[in-house]
Amino acid sequence: MTTEDTLTALGWRPHFAAQLVDPDDTGLQIARVLAVHRGRIEVRGQGAHRFIDLTAKRAGLGITVGDWVLVDEDGPMVSRRLDRFGLFQRRAAGTSGDIQLIAANVDTLFIVTSANRDFNVARLERYLAVAHDAGAYPVIVITKADTVESTTDFVTEASRLSPGLLVEALDARDAAQVAVLRPWCDAGQTVALVGSSGVGKSTIINTLAGTHQDTHDVRDDDQRGRHTTTGRSMHQLPDGGWLIDTPGMRELQLVDVAAALEDVFDDVTKLAKECRFADCTHTTEPDCAVLAAIESGELDADRLKRYRKLLSEDRRNTESLAVRRARDRSTGKLYKSIQAGKRREKGSE
Repeated sequence: MTTEDTLTALGWRPHFAAQLVDPDDTGLQIARVLAVHRGRIEVRGQGAHRFIDLTAKRAGLGITVGDWVLVDEDGPMVSRRLDRFGLFQRRAAGTSGDIQLIAANVDTLFIVTSANRDFNVARLERYLAVAHDAGAYPVIVITKADTVESTTDFVTEASRLSPGLLVEALDARDAAQVAVLRPWCDAGQTVALVGSSGVGKSTIINTLAGTHQDTHDVRDDDQRGRHTTTGRSMHQLPDGGWLIDTPGMRELQLVDVAAALEDVFDDVTKLAKECRFADCTHTTEPDCAVLAAIESGELDADRLKRYRKLLSEDRRNTESLAVRRARDRSTGKLYKSIQAGKRREKGSE
């Protein structure tokens, strides 16, 4: 297999090749990030399969699973990270306001839920927003189909979230049923799985890849899963594609996805364009197309509430992030000014 074939099999495409225009890139090795560990990354590419330590400066590049990097053999060390065509990210849990990078350059997102109390329309809408923001094709996968008499209601409810949305219900342990996911797992394709703990993500991986990650059933008392995957990593599948597993996420705080929310709630945004007033809040205004649709039964009132809630959350988190970045820049400038002053004082002694 040639070097070009190896890179293509890893997901290399013209989007990345077009970035190799800097003369300084000559002689650097192209590699894809398979896993990110504390202080080092695991990569595969022209320089074969290896681990590379990250200096504090290189850690600042914000490298995540699925990224493409250029590697300088002297070290070896990462020279730079190539621009992505998509990125999954979320606001980290807690009050820090940090942004957590989940995965980059993903073609398809398997949004995994299960045919029990984990199934939650509001959560699925969050995942769909993340998928749209990252430019990935979303597929909703409903697992534990063997535990209920029928999955029809689950599939119907999920399918209503977006026109043409693909929804698959299956027993993740059954290879014949999981085979419906294989068309997205061909050579050079990258898929990722997201979903709560215990919904069957690791079982899907086991079935697709023939591996044996530990799996845990949901707790009987509240149907919540026991956490299995603790980090993000890429697994090569038998069909040649790459699969990125992610830890179960009970909290998915959205940030900077306003445009994606418009796509997910396309039914609401299209109606809003028919309102008499451009700044209609869809509450008490006359000739509001959204309220009329709710009254006629064309639009679910709860869907409008969820849309408003997600817009508000995204706006709040995005503004918080902007404020923090501005504060960090200000702090950085102050620090540099102090250091420059100390150097001048030292030079005048």
